[in-house]
Amino acid sequence: MINSIVDKAKQDSLTPDAVLKDLMQGNVRFMDGNMHERDYSAQIERTVDGQWPKAVVLGCIDSRVPVEHVFDQGIGDLFVARVAGNFENTDILGSMEYSCKVAGSKLVLVLGHESCGAVKAACDDVQMGNITSMLKHIKPAVEASKTDGERNSGNADFVAQVVENNVRQTVERVRQGSPILNEMEGKGDIKIVGGVYSISTGKVTLL
Repeated sequence: MINSIVDKAKQDSLTPDAVLKDLMQGNVRFMDGNMHERDYSAQIERTVDGQWPKAVVLGCIDSRVPVEHVFDQGIGDLFVARVAGNFENTDILGSMEYSCKVAGSKLVLVLGHESCGAVKAACDDVQMGNITSMLKHIKPAVEASKTDGERNSGNADFVAQVVENNVRQTVERVRQGSPILNEMEGKGDIKIVGGVYSISTGKVTLL
């Protein structure tokens, strides 16, 4: 376990692989109900003068996917961006660049999840206010997914495939949309990965 980071020197000593391993070990603790006890008051006090998060996670707004809990992390450990369907846009790319280039995070993790409502809506071509525009970010994953059955939210296997493709495509668009992050990954300063969270088991599976 990587204890909560209290200074930049400790953050600088981490590798992307070590951070990813730490998050996945935290997910195992979460599934096992063996999460670390934390003194949140002490963590608040330690982070008053600065923050040195180890990773930035792009997740969905779904209330069943509490990112810090899923990875058993405390205050100051993670940057977290959330949007329905866990896709990137200019603002999120800028936030990721800040997280890694400015604030020193070592990992970018795109986290989709099982039975995602935004993905289901994209599969069903929902037309509703600003949701219509939002779903355009997920439609490429719908188009890339294959099935012999119905191409809608009633086909659970199709939805699961779209969820995975949406994560994979988002990871690639992060690389393409941010020369800063792409260069950092090329140098080994960061790692950009994707995963899917199971709302039925609590497990994160890396893609």
